[in-house]
Amino acid sequence: MRISRTAPWAAGLAAAALFLIPATATAGPQRTAATPRAAAAATTVDDYYAPAAGKTGAALKSALHDIIKNQSTVTYDGVWNALKVTDQDPANPNNVILVYSGRSQSKNSNGGGVNDWNREHVWAKSHGDFGTVTGPGTDLHHLRPEDVTVNSTRGNKDFDMGGSPVAEAPGSYTDADSFEPRDAVKGDVARMLLYMAVRYEGGDGFPDLEMNDRVNNGTAPLFGRISLLKQWNQMDPPDAFEKRRNQVIFDTYQHNRNPFIDHPEWVNSIW
Repeated sequence: MRISRTAPWAAGLAAAALFLIPATATAGPQRTAATPRAAAAATTVDDYYAPAAGKTGAALKSALHDIIKNQSTVTYDGVWNALKVTDQDPANPNNVILVYSGRSQSKNSNGGGVNDWNREHVWAKSHGDFGTVTGPGTDLHHLRPEDVTVNSTRGNKDFDMGGSPVAEAPGSYTDADSFEPRDAVKGDVARMLLYMAVRYEGGDGFPDLEMNDRVNNGTAPLFGRISLLKQWNQMDPPDAFEKRRNQVIFDTYQHNRNPFIDHPEWVNSIW
């Protein structure tokens, strides 16, 4: 039975920071043959999103999809090393920060052991059954390091409020059909899921990922609950760690961006 709680979020929505982007992004280890639009042309975030300027609703979602689908890819094996860079602890370059646990842990303790960290698909790969093939299965914008046991506890549950405390993930809760992450990453989780719903629209041989307002979505290419995720986006705006991560993915690996980190206000414009 779900136990309702009231989270002590800080109110308000912080404005997204403007990053300067090099005209030619640093080549990542898994570049595709085609040069992504961002690396070829954009010099600022505004330039990158220029085709979306002035749009709202479905038109904005379509424009953002056309922008961010231009990306390089990383293999699933390559994700291990990429996460050691994207999720590096700002206070200790030898460690990564685990997304739900919030724990700083050695980069080299990745694997399948009980106290290791592994690759958490925030959009659970069973929601659409896309596995770990290149595409949504290896997209760094929703892959994060997490404790093996906590990853297993989260499983493929949708996101909601309440439940019992999760061991090794202080501030996180779970019940039979949902998982609630700690307050400090509630907005991060929301923006990762919403990125996936815009990036993967049924092209490229991948499923059309969409949001709904339910839990228990099973293997359908759906994730919920959108009404709650919208609240989390507002109450936990992008912080320095999330912004840096977005920039590193753009500069070094995929050469595309999560638009909801740069413009969190676009969430309410689309959903």
